[in-house]
Amino acid sequence: MSRREIPDGVVLVLGGRSEIGVETARRVAAGRTIVLAARRSGDLETQRRTLLDAGAAAVHTVEFDADALDTHAAIIAGVVERHGDIGLAVPAFGILGDQARAERDAEHAVQIVHTDYVAQIAVLTRLAELMRARGRGALVVFSSVAGWRVRRANYVYGSAKAGLDGFATGLSDALHGTGVHVLVVRPGFVVGHMTEGMDPAPWSSTPDRVADATVAALRRGARTVWVPGILRVVFFGMRLLPGPVWRRLPR
Repeated sequence: MSRREIPDGVVLVLGGRSEIGVETARRVAAGRTIVLAARRSGDLETQRRTLLDAGAAAVHTVEFDADALDTHAAIIAGVVERHGDIGLAVPAFGILGDQARAERDAEHAVQIVHTDYVAQIAVLTRLAELMRARGRGALVVFSSVAGWRVRRANYVYGSAKAGLDGFATGLSDALHGTGVHVLVVRPGFVVGHMTEGMDPAPWSSTPDRVADATVAALRRGARTVWVPGILRVVFFGMRLLPGPVWRRLPR
């Protein structure tokens, strides 16, 4: 992908209720067709209107359950058949889960990892192969600083993000030279619906700021972006903290 160019084609947001996903799409909406994929896809009128108001040529919705892996191929193929080639794909689905419950309930722990890691790998692999065949496209992968060094306070979610980050970094290397660009986004705590009721962590961000950083990074051809940028330095330093100190850190 050349600098300052986001590939043409459909913008696909997998997780069409995601504040970050919708805000990212809003910033590139002008003149483009956008597809929002989510469960209860008939209830996405607010998101559709936001994107149409931002200048999208058309906004469509499709039913999508990230955990139903066997449906992914047909959904993606249907988007291409009905609306055209996918230029930018933004898998923005995920769950925080309940850490305390996950420590006692194996099924809940697996649910978190399945949605945040396994399902992400499934859609990213399918999208990457589709774009590789076309020789053009961009994938945005929302990792997290929680996966940079996994903390005791949220180790189930953090481990899923650690795996996703590693997968996305390797995928980026594998796609080098194919015309397909992978951007790995590593935000800190994001104040939004997903974290409602939680005390913000230091250097918190918002969906708007994450989306701004994401689109700016896409346009300059970056492979990774930390949001806010200071977290790159902070978390490199945190990797050097002794284990006993690290274990006592909050979320």
